[in-house]
Amino acid sequence: CIAVLSNYVFLHICFVLVLKFRLRSVSSMPRRKKHKNYVGALEEKAQALAFSPSSDSIEEKSRLGSPRTRSRSQKVDPTSTDGEAQVNAADPQRRNTRRKYGWGGTTSADAAAVDMATGAQPSGLPAKPRGSAPNSYTADSDRIMEAVVKVFCVHTEPNYSLPWQRKRQYSSSSSGFVLPGRRILTNAHCVDHYTQVKVKRRGSDVKHVASVLSVGTECDIALLTVEDDKFWDGVEPVVFGHLPQLQDAVTVVGYPIGGDTMSVTSGVVSRIEVTAYMHGSSELLGIQIDAAINSGNSGGPAFNDAGECVGIAFQSLKHEDAENIGYIIPTPVIEHFLTDYARHGLYTSFPCLGVEWQKMENPDLRAALKMQPDQKGVLIRRVEPTSAVSEVLRQNDVLMSFDGVDIANDGTVPFRSGERISFSYLVSNKYTGEEAELVVLHEGKQRTVCVSLRAPVRLVPFHIRGLPPSYFIVAGLVFTTVTVPYLRSEYGKEYDFDAPVKLLDKMMHGMASHPDEQVVVLSQVLASDVNTGYEDICNTQVVALNNAPIKNLADLAAKVDACAEPFLCLDLDYNQKVVLDTAKAKAATPDILAVHCISNDRSPELVKLTPPVASSKAGGQSAETPSDIKNKASKPRKRGRLVHC
Repeated sequence: CIAVLSNYVFLHICFVLVLKFRLRSVSSMPRRKKHKNYVGALEEKAQALAFSPSSDSIEEKSRLGSPRTRSRSQKVDPTSTDGEAQVNAADPQRRNTRRKYGWGGTTSADAAAVDMATGAQPSGLPAKPRGSAPNSYTADSDRIMEAVVKVFCVHTEPNYSLPWQRKRQYSSSSSGFVLPGRRILTNAHCVDHYTQVKVKRRGSDVKHVASVLSVGTECDIALLTVEDDKFWDGVEPVVFGHLPQLQDAVTVVGYPIGGDTMSVTSGVVSRIEVTAYMHGSSELLGIQIDAAINSGNSGGPAFNDAGECVGIAFQSLKHEDAENIGYIIPTPVIEHFLTDYARHGLYTSFPCLGVEWQKMENPDLRAALKMQPDQKGVLIRRVEPTSAVSEVLRQNDVLMSFDGVDIANDGTVPFRSGERISFSYLVSNKYTGEEAELVVLHEGKQRTVCVSLRAPVRLVPFHIRGLPPSYFIVAGLVFTTVTVPYLRSEYGKEYDFDAPVKLLDKMMHGMASHPDEQVVVLSQVLASDVNTGYEDICNTQVVALNNAPIKNLADLAAKVDACAEPFLCLDLDYNQKVVLDTAKAKAATPDILAVHCISNDRSPELVKLTPPVASSKAGGQSAETPSDIKNKASKPRKRGRLVHC
């Protein structure tokens, strides 16, 4: 038994040793190389349209599911801000995620293979339709894109908090395109507070100086021209098309961030409605598309399949729940701007009714206002005193029709087949000074009235049309007018939350009682012995001076200059008072200005008038009247825009 057991143990040990030796030998052997059919694999790639990432590519390209999606060379981050999309290709983590799930880019050879298979153009434009004529849009894409130019602008914005000086200049680049008559169209925000504007054609290394002919702030459109004849050699202007239909293909061409050369993105029309224009704080007709619109695309044209321009790229929506939402200015708004400039030689704005209205979808509300079951309209809540309808419309009137088009209870009117749109679209189609016919229900009686439409007058303007801000200084007290740029300068981008409530109420709900009315505030106090105790007062509205109401900043300056009383008694909001000795206040003003390096105690439009006798003795020239100074300040080419204050 002992011998048998010993043999069994010895055999078992030998078996284990042999097994371990064989396993070690197998693991140390080189792996057999796998043969790969390269041609077959490439065919499978082409069929699946999924390609491996390029080793020398910096940016990841989107999956090539169709020629339209192939032109979107970058993914867009929907959470980016400032009205422009940001590229996610610079994020390594997102790139690795895309590679992991097969979202790789393409090599040049693979892209050429797909172009050949799908019929797409090398420029990234949509595939050429079968049987199309040789002179179709895709065949003439080079000719069309020659009309798209790159706009370079140097901006010098005013310092609204210190209105006697300007901020440090900065430069930007955007897009534009050529129109007939040696004109160039771009966005107004691309040349806002411009100091110098230059344009460059595609494939050229020369920048040509451009002149700004007109700026439409509400519609965010600017018109440029170039004096150099060489710039216009061989360029063909863009042709405008009609308003597109939903799901129509559009191609946006421009010079966005991410490179220096031209970029082409494509998409479809997603929505057409009255849209908020961010730059002009207005509501006009707009087209929503799903093509990527990034920083630098602004001012670039959007083409349809026929090569016609159907809009101008100008803004995009950034929200955590939104993706690929861009907006273009449609041709009706563009034609309105161009026609307005052709008629008047300048931009006269878009008219408005100047009313606040309410929907009348509740049946009890309609019955209380004596409306018949077949009558529809909107309720007039408030009427601006400066509007054209202030003489014919009253509170609680019902607006039933505009220019023969019936208004529904929700404030919409028919728009093309099967669509409805806000009735403000009808108002915006009019020009300043044109008449409109209104059907109004007043206390149960229907009447028809005609009004001449005007441009809106804002108590707190959203913009100052490129002019420098107004200011007035006496005894170190700095007075200025309240505008949206001023609130943004004082309280940042969140000014609608951080600004004083009363100023926000003036901005959102205030109505001017006359065209020259302004909200004048004591902006800050430049510390001095003469104003001791008032240093902490800031951004408080000035109500009256010596019990006389203040209408605007010019009225305040005139009252201070003409004050013969011993004290300057300023009544501020929140029942605050500022009292200064008149003689001491005026005497201390020059020294305070010298300490703070301020050249003048007021802005140019508030400069004191020279008495006629004194001017005739000095140089024999007559004094300027207030209307002359106002007209001089309103001329677009003599605003002091190019002067660095």
